[in-house]
Amino acid sequence: MAPKVLVSDKLSETAVQIFRDRGIDVTFDPSIGKDKERLLEVIGDYDGLAIRSATKVSDKVLAAATNLKVIGRAGIGVDNVDIPAASKKGVIVMNTPFGNSITTAEHAIAMMFAVARQIPEASASTHAGKWEKSRFMGVELTAKTLGVVGAGNIGSIVIERAHGLKMKVIAYDPFLSEERADKLGVEKVEFDELLGRADFITFHVPLTDKTRNILSAEAISKLKPGARIINCARGGLVDEDALAHALKEGKVAGAAFDVFAVEPATESPLFNLPNVVVTPHLGASTTEAQENVALQVAEQMSDYLLTGAVQNALNMPSVTAEEAKIMGPWVKLAGHLGSFVGQLTDEPIRAINLLYNGAVTQMNTAALNAAAVAGILKPSNPEVNMVSAPVIAKDRGISCSTTTQEKTGVFDAYIKLTVVTDKRERSIAGTVFSDGKPRFIQIKGITIDAEIGEHMVYTTNEDVPGIIGALGQTMGANGVNIANFTLGRSAKNGDAIALLYVDEPVPAKAIDALKATGLFQQVRSLSFDVA
Repeated sequence: MAPKVLVSDKLSETAVQIFRDRGIDVTFDPSIGKDKERLLEVIGDYDGLAIRSATKVSDKVLAAATNLKVIGRAGIGVDNVDIPAASKKGVIVMNTPFGNSITTAEHAIAMMFAVARQIPEASASTHAGKWEKSRFMGVELTAKTLGVVGAGNIGSIVIERAHGLKMKVIAYDPFLSEERADKLGVEKVEFDELLGRADFITFHVPLTDKTRNILSAEAISKLKPGARIINCARGGLVDEDALAHALKEGKVAGAAFDVFAVEPATESPLFNLPNVVVTPHLGASTTEAQENVALQVAEQMSDYLLTGAVQNALNMPSVTAEEAKIMGPWVKLAGHLGSFVGQLTDEPIRAINLLYNGAVTQMNTAALNAAAVAGILKPSNPEVNMVSAPVIAKDRGISCSTTTQEKTGVFDAYIKLTVVTDKRERSIAGTVFSDGKPRFIQIKGITIDAEIGEHMVYTTNEDVPGIIGALGQTMGANGVNIANFTLGRSAKNGDAIALLYVDEPVPAKAIDALKATGLFQQVRSLSFDVA
């Protein structure tokens, strides 16, 4: 059956056609996004939900979304989506951060020009029949210092444009490497230095706990006298009251804001101040940008629903379509390793460690981590998936760590999973053979070579005669056919294990019969999703 997607906000017909062309069953009804009750009524029928800003995806909506797998936001901001609730539900939330990058960067440059030359005020004055040429004395951008806060995708475009205007550009960004700074032709500085040197300051960072009110009253006191502030990023980055005060005092020469702490902004301390340019969140409002983000979200959602590729997800590691092809068997393996441990572990888990060896270290290990943790948790929570697993593990106080190492041993690559409880450590390792099939290669430090089947039996025992006979006879007596049989031991007369791959689920009476022999320390029936 084809995946079903609901488009509940206005999206271009071209974007809707992308869903259809990719074989998606799409419902395009922008009225649903504005009707909460109707959205609650229908959302359970859909695998995907494509939105802009009108649709509010609350925890109540997510609770009703029994089949939902992905939410795609045509745009950057996802304030209208309850991401923590989506993560716990196992729903991927994607946005489209690159479709409107040029448009937003251009708007920041336009706002810088507007405040430098007081264009809006001069236009209004001239429209009123005045000719106040001497009133509107501006400043040139050439040779001025532009301070860019955030040199990511949009910030880097602003930097490129500013170089074309012959401005000197400095940037504050904790994640900006010296190599990247050199490539951009920008001087990397600390925030306080930027405040004291920049003639213009433009913000291009997301709103987080660390960036909220980054331009505070204290920061404003450190500004170069006569500086001008531009914010086309997110409302809340600037203390608007403190900035308004600085503008009135003449400490700041001007400001240009496209975003506000509260939106829609019907009032603000910045309104009606001289040389303050304000626009109603127009950063992404061009025909090209609106079309680009719509097309991008349609492609991203289709890719995920049809191939498992994850792009621009906010609550899961991204996996490209090419990565998905290569990593598919390894994701399966990580899930199987986790499932094995999860089915055997009855006490609370305190810690999980994943060791990646050899070629697998070059893969997207964050996605493999998520698959392994999901496998561990699924026996106790069947609804868990790669999205929700890390959130649930964190809620349970489980610490997760990752280790990588160069190739060792006979395998080009393998994964070793270790879990720690208050009672024990349990480990298992596996690899993927050239045929693309995952295999278990070590359990409890004992080397094995076990094919993974849908139905399996795992036993531990002392290395004594009679084990193989007891296993074979018991399975046969209960009508269970053994497809594959793997044995391993630590040493002669030491610890030993057996893994049976069988054709049918093993009856409880067969497990009880094995336990009754007294030969086994542990007997467990296991199941794996090998589809």
